[in-house]
Amino acid sequence: MSTTVCLTFDFDAYSLWITTLKLVSATPLSRGEYAARVGVPRVLDVLAKHGIQATFFVPGHTAEAFPTQVREIAKRGHEVAAHGYLHETPVGLSRDGENAILARAEDVLTEVIGQKPAGYRSPAWDLSEHTIELLSERGYLYDSSLMLDDFRPHWARTGDRLHPDNRFVRGADSAVVELPVAWELDDFPYFHFVTRPVNPGLRKPSDVLEIWLGEFKYCHEHVANGVFILTMHPEIIGRGPRVEMLSALIGEMKRRPGVTFSTMARAADAFRARTIQ
Repeated sequence: MSTTVCLTFDFDAYSLWITTLKLVSATPLSRGEYAARVGVPRVLDVLAKHGIQATFFVPGHTAEAFPTQVREIAKRGHEVAAHGYLHETPVGLSRDGENAILARAEDVLTEVIGQKPAGYRSPAWDLSEHTIELLSERGYLYDSSLMLDDFRPHWARTGDRLHPDNRFVRGADSAVVELPVAWELDDFPYFHFVTRPVNPGLRKPSDVLEIWLGEFKYCHEHVANGVFILTMHPEIIGRGPRVEMLSALIGEMKRRPGVTFSTMARAADAFRARTIQ
């Protein structure tokens, strides 16, 4: 069974604390800066050690605050994709307001790395009724924010509607590839300690290694053309024992026959090639 592994990193830096968690005193912001000072270099070293190209979802604010690190990510051949401007949720925004944020983030990333992003991940892992339509209009190849499947890409839909009587009506497929995410495959709930909202985190790396290997094993053994997507954050996975766990996980996956590592854009392109005849 062939399996594509996509390692993805949400390089949120300050933006997560400013907008999502609304903690802007010195210590929370220093945790955001840790991502750039410590987390990103360690992650890049592990990827280089294993000869893997990954995808970094970067808010525009992060690219402005840490352009040197973002350029280094791109220089090493990794994909830089869009992740909002200031880690904003698109839910509740007007169509024009959401489009303006997409445009601002694109402009910053294009200025910093010289290339428009091909992919998008909502900072909220949630979309508005306009998001997929806007991504399609703006020429995006893929989105990575939804949970309709676990290991199989599919076409993101537009026009889903929940009626007043709670009848759900599915919309039509778009031209945007959806590369699904899962909380089970995200380092935040396992490791990141925050007090508001309460998330105790602080699991042992060995626990998470076991969980992620179990998910990977199922994907590899049971899902044809499966795409195994991990979501990580440099300030979280970049802690010493955790980044060593990531390296061990990569080693275990590389030992399985039929496993390849890919950026998200290449995985989306491969799905399109298989699907569009």
